[in-house]
Amino acid sequence: MADITVSMIKELRERTGAGMMDCKKALQETNGDMEKAIDLLRKKGLASAAKKAGRAADEGIVASYIHHNHKIGVLLELNCETDFVARTDQFQKLAADIAMHIAWANPQYVSKEDVPAEDLNREIEVEKGRALEEGKPAAVIDKIVEGRLSKFYERVCLLEQPFIRDDSKKVKDIIASTVAVLGENIKIGKFARIAIGE
Repeated sequence: MADITVSMIKELRERTGAGMMDCKKALQETNGDMEKAIDLLRKKGLASAAKKAGRAADEGIVASYIHHNHKIGVLLELNCETDFVARTDQFQKLAADIAMHIAWANPQYVSKEDVPAEDLNREIEVEKGRALEEGKPAAVIDKIVEGRLSKFYERVCLLEQPFIRDDSKKVKDIIASTVAVLGENIKIGKFARIAIGE
């Protein structure tokens, strides 16, 4: 069993944002291996993030982003459970990053559930028509439409969009990893994007 020093615990805490006791336990479980301890904390955190999703998020901040050319601006309401978390650097950085992402990606809705039924039905009809025009067999049209709908959601729903700073992850994944670190439910309340000439 490796000796777990205070400096190791401190380093792990700085790298993950997890609590001191969680860091100590993770280092003990991984025999002092820093990288394995980070992975262990991330797994535990992401698993607990899913459990936190149902909790009320009545605190938070309004973040803003103005593009350098002063032609696009965004206001974003990002919610969490406590004022304490709302004041943390990680939460504020997340809000700033998401506001910048909105300026760039121009989502229309927060989530899939927010897409009005008539817009969704119109998109389904367009994609069915397109697949038929392309001569796709009737048996596979529903599968094709399903695949194209996921692209539609990526285009119009903020949570489904590939994140501007790391397009291997979606915006919802970035939020989930912050939930894992901060230990509170985080939700996007609403946003407004204003662009000159649009």
